[in-house]
Amino acid sequence: LPAEEVPPELPEPALGINFARDGMQEKDWLSLVAVHSDAWLLSVSFHFGSRFGLDKADRKRLFNMINEVPTVFEVVTGNAKKQTKEKPSSAIQNGSKSKSNSKVRGLDGKSSKPIQAKDEEEGLEEEEEDEEDEDEHGETLCGACGDNYASDEFWICCDMCEKWFHGKCVKITPARAEHIKHYKCPSCSNKRART
Repeated sequence: LPAEEVPPELPEPALGINFARDGMQEKDWLSLVAVHSDAWLLSVSFHFGSRFGLDKADRKRLFNMINEVPTVFEVVTGNAKKQTKEKPSSAIQNGSKSKSNSKVRGLDGKSSKPIQAKDEEEGLEEEEEDEEDEDEHGETLCGACGDNYASDEFWICCDMCEKWFHGKCVKITPARAEHIKHYKCPSCSNKRART
């Protein structure tokens, strides 16, 4: 927006980016505009964050959400890294994929699974899963707030993007999770609604 059209309560954008630069290549000029745009977008997002009284955890969550997407500069210059689904260890970390129930990590740190017909298979798989969880859950970060996994907290995994979330960050309780067949995190729910 031109500076004259920016509401007075918003941070003012960098002046001069709307004019063509004599002697600059178009690609360089677009890169300059992209950098200024990134700076303005960041200032606006944190302006609203402070205006609406975000606490430390919410500001950290906002920061992490911003960092999940490429910057305007990265998109314009073609350096935007394609978002990776998950680390290769995520298949091990998340346990076996359930077709009928969401994966949930309870207070004991184990992923819950749908009830299986054979007790023997369940026993063997749970033992393997326990060992894998002990090795892997230390690296798990909440997809909302970015904090590390803690075994004394309830966690749930999104069936779409396979990211883990604190139950409190996505407002899901263990009791409510038991009744959810396929859990979609807020980000995946919004993607579906936009399309």
